[in-house]
Amino acid sequence: MTKNFYSNGKLLLSGEYAILDGAKGLAVPTKFGQSLNVTEEDSAMLHWKSIDEKGNIWFEGRYELLSFAEVSSSDAKISKTLIAILRQAKGLNPKFLVEPGGLRVETKLTFSQNWGLGTSSTLINNIAQWSGVDPYALLAKTFGGSGYDIACAQNDSPVLFWLEDSRPKTKVVHYDPPFKDRLFFIHLNKKQNSREGIADYRKKHFDQIELINSLSDVSLQLLKCKKLNLFEELISKHEDLLSRALNLKPVGEKLFSDYSGAIKSLGAWGGDFILATGDNRTPDYFKEKGYETIIPYSQMVLS
Repeated sequence: MTKNFYSNGKLLLSGEYAILDGAKGLAVPTKFGQSLNVTEEDSAMLHWKSIDEKGNIWFEGRYELLSFAEVSSSDAKISKTLIAILRQAKGLNPKFLVEPGGLRVETKLTFSQNWGLGTSSTLINNIAQWSGVDPYALLAKTFGGSGYDIACAQNDSPVLFWLEDSRPKTKVVHYDPPFKDRLFFIHLNKKQNSREGIADYRKKHFDQIELINSLSDVSLQLLKCKKLNLFEELISKHEDLLSRALNLKPVGEKLFSDYSGAIKSLGAWGGDFILATGDNRTPDYFKEKGYETIIPYSQMVLS
């Protein structure tokens, strides 16, 4: 018997950093994601295999089923993380994997790992579904973070996400901008470490309440926005607010000062994807700058 699970990838269009402190953020699930398939076999072992978007095995490990003790693995660091996740899932649900027997688990990504679309969050949500535990609780005990990525993993529509008394709140929203054919996601050819970005954010001194309220207002205005020029004003305002709080130059000013459209960082500043407004000339502009991964809004966002 095989059990199949799937989780959507994620992008946070607004509220980055401050979403950890209660700001409302507009998050969108992506058409890219990760599956997890569990098949019973006669071995008394857990055989784990992770496959990338090109069909290549990027991790493989074998474990004693009841203790999760490693027998062999292709990467010690990844193996240690996986064991920790499985043990936390077991802690949240002691009935998880109590039957003797064997299992073969195969995960498969439909996006490149360095894209930052949620290799970890999709795994957490899939394991939570498999083990029957609260994915937010499992996230908190493993990678941490606000949990907006879990909300995207679970929903096939955009969501407004915020933390209230440290508890995740999700509101499924209709977000289908009429100018979406003018929106592009461009990958900056490197993956940014979100935890490092958050640590740097925590060291900054600024009016936290003002930033939370201002970014929440931008998120709510984005939901109502029907015109491209207003959208550009809003994402530029968002960049300016965070630029002052982080004491960092916005990516548009730093890398693309000659670009005619508006540009916004997504997630931790400095890597992963940016959002740009533009037209049919936009892909050529970024390709000339050395950025080959340019994905139109409709090809990225699940809505």
